[in-house]
Amino acid sequence: MKIKDKRRLITYLNLLDEPIKFNPFVFSRHFFLWAILGIIGGLIAGVYWIILEFMMHGLAIFEGWQVIPTMAISGLLAGLIIHFIGDPGEIDLIVNNIRFNKGKLDSRNNPSMVLSSLLCVASGGSLGPEAPLVQVTGSTGSWFGKVLRLKGEDLRSMSIAGMASGFTALFGAPLGGSLFSLEILHHKHAAEYYKAIIPAFVASCFSYVIFALIIHLGLGPIWDLPTYEVQGKFDFAYAVLFGVAATLLGWVFIFCTKFFKAGFGKLLLPVYVKTFIGGIALGTIAYYFPLTRYFGHHQLNNLLLADLNLDFLVLILIFKIFAIAITVTSGWRGGFIIPLFFVGTTLGLIIHNLFPSVDPALAIISCMAAINACVTRTPMSTTILLATLTGFAYFIPILFASLTGYFLAPRVPFISSQMDPKKD
Repeated sequence: MKIKDKRRLITYLNLLDEPIKFNPFVFSRHFFLWAILGIIGGLIAGVYWIILEFMMHGLAIFEGWQVIPTMAISGLLAGLIIHFIGDPGEIDLIVNNIRFNKGKLDSRNNPSMVLSSLLCVASGGSLGPEAPLVQVTGSTGSWFGKVLRLKGEDLRSMSIAGMASGFTALFGAPLGGSLFSLEILHHKHAAEYYKAIIPAFVASCFSYVIFALIIHLGLGPIWDLPTYEVQGKFDFAYAVLFGVAATLLGWVFIFCTKFFKAGFGKLLLPVYVKTFIGGIALGTIAYYFPLTRYFGHHQLNNLLLADLNLDFLVLILIFKIFAIAITVTSGWRGGFIIPLFFVGTTLGLIIHNLFPSVDPALAIISCMAAINACVTRTPMSTTILLATLTGFAYFIPILFASLTGYFLAPRVPFISSQMDPKKD
């Protein structure tokens, strides 16, 4: 017998001599760490949301032509914050750090991210608070992991769990938020960081409860879609067709963003000048089309309830895409998931106007799913998120539309850090 085999045998026999510890539960001390992180994430999200709502109501008094100087000044102030405090980066930086920086998110970027995003979102920019919340709660998870001296995948899991807690708090969907925090990291392998799944689930659940208690969030859908009735067994095929249309619009959005990015890139100006110019452009669009102002959380319901004609819906669609692209590329801070849902809703209403026999709920939900999956490469979490946010119980069409958007998306991801440099 070899020496290595003898050592293994001795180790095995020693283990047999140890007393058996009876534990009937799949439970460990890590559960409490994930729960505490979720509670912290829920508190952060709750405080952020209260401040955001307060600022939004304060700045909403400026209407008509006043919206232009309001958004211009807000953009200038946000740019000055970024210039003097530091550039907090975009979602690309978050994904890049999780994947290639051992899961470490730098909390030193949080003051700049929080202050600039509050100004940008509250004044009416077409980006939402999901990216700032993910950055802040994710970096909190990194800090928490460092305090506990975690390393490797354990540290990365804490960062991902923190991200999930922030995302879940905003959307009120623990399962969808958890999967999104994993799926957005890699556009080919959603389960690459499978060890973080349970930490993300636990942190999300606790974050959801705390956030709901703080802002008195009720159970149920956020957006009131028309009631959907199954028309036939081929509804999934209609979902694919609508998904194709939304995916084409996703391509338009991506190229539109690249166009504006190239334009702002040629301006060799300080960031606060670019955000000021972006504010003027966004304010002008909001002046003519008030529904395009803000990120769409409340405006989406207004869009669904309003009886808008086809021509106006087309204009809303075009200028909302412009508004999102300008917000992304001019240095304004925020996330584009809810704005993309707004765009998908508008396209669904246009399809229903063109073909009245089409079920409006099916067209809307399919377009929402496909355009988001096309841009973010998150078909699984998109399906679950939309089913939760809209109360659309028959989620098979959502899944087919999400997969359509995912597989017909451009080869180069919109979030460039999702790409695997070794394989793609």
